[in-house]
Amino acid sequence: MAVKIKLKRLGKIRAPHYRIVVANSRTRRDGRAIEEIGLYHPVQNPSRIEVDSERAQYWLGVGAQPTEPVLAILKLTGDWQKYKGEPAPPPLLVAEPKATRPLFEALGGDNEGKGEAITQKKKTEKKDEAAAESASTEA
Repeated sequence: MAVKIKLKRLGKIRAPHYRIVVANSRTRRDGRAIEEIGLYHPVQNPSRIEVDSERAQYWLGVGAQPTEPVLAILKLTGDWQKYKGEPAPPPLLVAEPKATRPLFEALGGDNEGKGEAITQKKKTEKKDEAAAESASTEA
């Protein structure tokens, strides 16, 4: 039986995410898998890649063949170089946590005028004056 390490597609139409699985080469893309050894989320920035290195090394050691996309992922994580005995690649980028926005009060915001409208209603005053003038000219 030929064993492949391939991607199993999950997710919505324009928001795919994949699981890295070990499966028989004759099974469907999203069919039954022998084992799941990782995750790949390409939509996130930077892409989220998680591979169980120990299990990947085991399956490569017993003869499982990675598909081209999985081979590229294994090269990024360094598992392919580890299997071949080559030097490791530079570490992957990790998403930095987003900084929270400073509070308004911390920036020196004042508490004056809380609960009151800032803009004044000039348009309604003009309409009232125009209505009063037209009523006075008619009378």
